[in-house]
Amino acid sequence: MSATVTAGMVKELRERTGAGMMDCKKALVETGGDLEAAIDALRKKGLASAAKKAGRATSDGLVISYIHGGGKIGVLLEINCETDFVARTDDFQQLAHDLSLHVAASQPRFIGRDEVTDDVLEREKRIHREQALESGKPEQIVERIVEGRMSKFFAENCLLEQPFVKDTGRTVEEVLKEAIAKLGENMRICRFARFQLGGDSTVAMASAPAADPS
Repeated sequence: MSATVTAGMVKELRERTGAGMMDCKKALVETGGDLEAAIDALRKKGLASAAKKAGRATSDGLVISYIHGGGKIGVLLEINCETDFVARTDDFQQLAHDLSLHVAASQPRFIGRDEVTDDVLEREKRIHREQALESGKPEQIVERIVEGRMSKFFAENCLLEQPFVKDTGRTVEEVLKEAIAKLGENMRICRFARFQLGGDSTVAMASAPAADPS
């Protein structure tokens, strides 16, 4: 039984997702007026749309700073997009601010798993392998255990794979892809630096260049 889709339902869905009016209405019709199911449908559509834009050059963007805890923690983050027009939008600047806040709170060490250095990878794998063997696990399942623990390591230490601090039901990568779908341009977190008073600083850079100058 299909539910009647009202203007108020469309308005609420738009406010919660930022999607276009017709996309919201279509999602509500397809899900029988179920708001949460419509949100999920729009998110899936957005991730597919973002994937199509992934190869496009990101030659603009901005560098944003964020200071937290009364000057105890500071973050500099560079996020790239395709045009100055999008870089100046409130949505893009809010995204940059939220990502900087996330870096301050979640302390990522790398942007993505491609940036994890070989020495760090080998050290983590060695530790997890030795732990599994010492606990008496059979040799034939040790590698599966190591693989599972490495997935957890990436989720804890790679910015794109961390649960987003403002909505832990989504990863940072999902948040970024949804922004790409909403604003219609490819985006890329290029680098960040996190400083903590009296502690170690973290500097991370994506492995590929932000744009091809040619």
